[in-house]
Amino acid sequence: MRGTLQGSLLDVADEITIGPLGGAVERNELSRGAWVDVRTHWVSGADELFARLVERVPWRAERRRMYERMVDVPRLLCSYREGEELPDATLATARERLGEHYRDELGEPFSSVGMCLYRDGRDSVAWHGDTFGRGRTEDTIVAILSLGAPRTLALRPVGGGTVRRFEVGHGDLLVMGGSCQRTWEHAVPKTARAVGPRISAQFRPRGVG
Repeated sequence: MRGTLQGSLLDVADEITIGPLGGAVERNELSRGAWVDVRTHWVSGADELFARLVERVPWRAERRRMYERMVDVPRLLCSYREGEELPDATLATARERLGEHYRDELGEPFSSVGMCLYRDGRDSVAWHGDTFGRGRTEDTIVAILSLGAPRTLALRPVGGGTVRRFEVGHGDLLVMGGSCQRTWEHAVPKTARAVGPRISAQFRPRGVG
């Protein structure tokens, strides 16, 4: 891993715990039926969870074709499909709590968990929506738990428009819902700032990728 995590001064918990959602969640209305929820410091002891996942997750590097050539994916990846054992019980508890909180809006449980490890500011993800599967045609919800150093998660309307930026890390939760995957795009841009590593755990319902 290229970067070194500097622990959060606000994360002084002796054990890993997940806080309540409910009124602690701040909803940000976007446009075209899209919204983003933010719950800061949802996981206490998040830096310990980050360290566990760095060691336990079988991270892999990937290469993908882009513009007629193969390029390295600028982050490490791992995914856990429905029914597969997760690398830490905290993630299973988080998935269950998210399912309870968003039951009325989502109408189904979260199933898969995708994992990304951004090693430093050179790692990133380009503008995209989670439109593989049902996300292309249906409203859905994708929840992201951020661990490690804060990074910017940026959103913009499909076709262009004002960019919204959210700084997330050290146990923050960001949830994209409504039409967000179809009508908005999101990205984690590169940065020249000296930033430490970050893990993103993405919770999705069945058939959304």
